[in-house]
Amino acid sequence: MFLRIPADRINWKTSIFLIGTLFLSLTVVPLYLWKFGLDGFQFAFFWLMVGCTGFSITLGYHRLFSHLAFKAHWTVRLFTLIFGAAAFENSALMWSSEHRRHHKHVDHEDDPYDISKGFFHAHIGWLLFKLKPSPPFDNVADLQRDKLVTWQHKHVQTIAFIISFIVPPIVGYARGGWNSALGSFLLAGVARVVFVQHATFCINSMCHTLGKRPYSTRCSARDSWLLAVFTFGEGYHNYHHEFQHDYRNGVKPWQFDPTKWIIWTLSKLGLTSNLRRVPSEKILLAQLGETQRQVETKLSTVTEGNAEHGLLLTVYERLQTVAAQWEKYRDEQLEITREMLGELQRALRAAIWQLNGLAV
Repeated sequence: MFLRIPADRINWKTSIFLIGTLFLSLTVVPLYLWKFGLDGFQFAFFWLMVGCTGFSITLGYHRLFSHLAFKAHWTVRLFTLIFGAAAFENSALMWSSEHRRHHKHVDHEDDPYDISKGFFHAHIGWLLFKLKPSPPFDNVADLQRDKLVTWQHKHVQTIAFIISFIVPPIVGYARGGWNSALGSFLLAGVARVVFVQHATFCINSMCHTLGKRPYSTRCSARDSWLLAVFTFGEGYHNYHHEFQHDYRNGVKPWQFDPTKWIIWTLSKLGLTSNLRRVPSEKILLAQLGETQRQVETKLSTVTEGNAEHGLLLTVYERLQTVAAQWEKYRDEQLEITREMLGELQRALRAAIWQLNGLAV
């Protein structure tokens, strides 16, 4: 693969940085830890920087700037722009332009990180190789009118270098001298950049490969609670692709989505507003339709008359009952009360549990 790519199509600057930081993280960082150990300060500083930069990507770059899922006070926007830059994932303007293009053309040729071109391409290959000319910023006119966004776009590399590789060693030196400065540079700087970047890359690759599709099979995006843990709540990707303007990815109360919780908490402090939410009945309808489709597909492959076929028919009849109740509420223009919605949800959940038990 690599031998077939002309040298002039390699993104040398990005490739050297991505490979170089990864190499340091796998070699020099372990040597430092072997010689000096890991104290509480270095451990806490690493995770503090992971949180600041990681949530600046998920909350800021992704849900705020790319999808306009809520509005934020200028202090929140500035914070996410500064620490988002420190993730070394380019400017919010470029990131949002690419991400909006991903949603518009998901799994097709114009998708920047198209999973159909392979796991490696979706994860990091699209950054290492310039297989196409960079498209214009023709889908972020709203962000180009934002003075903070355009300021960050102009100075993004300077901001990133200062926050990632100047501030950590200064803080480390103030805490414990030159050894601590080196540790902060390597851990809160270099290793943290690699960790946050690959968490983001996993959304483009693993979240389009592993997991379930409870809301739609129109694209490859999948829901995975495990990936949500490593991606700051972004692992519920099937829901996100179906309802991309919702400020939540983990829409169920029990789903792990710390980005959602932070946005909600900030709203209570007056720092975020206009949180966009998809109505519960619309979510239920999408899940109902997709579950019916899965059962119908499975029924077409199972021999009629055997035990599994009978169980599938039971599930299908239960889903049909749920659908009939929904149609009744809608046709008679009945108000969908909380009790009605709960009844529909319980019936659908029971059908899904039974369906999952059949390994559909």
